[in-house]
Amino acid sequence: MTGRKPSFGNNVSHSQRKTRRRWDVNLQTQRFWVPSEKRWVKLRLSAKGLKTVNKHGIEKVLADMRRRGVKV
Repeated sequence: MTGRKPSFGNNVSHSQRKTRRRWDVNLQTQRFWVPSEKRWVKLRLSAKGLKTVNKHGIEKVLADMRRRGVKV
């Protein structure tokens, strides 16, 4: 929903050797009841996305996602 992706960087040891690593997004799977459609919607969201749904409501978030062309 938020479009977040893993970020990349380096592991740096005490001797300053650098190896590539990645920081994954904190993804959660959550079901939401949509009263207007009378059905459950299952979304895979980041923790920040969950806070956005709690703040704005699932109806508005789904409308924004559909406007962007995401199939829900």
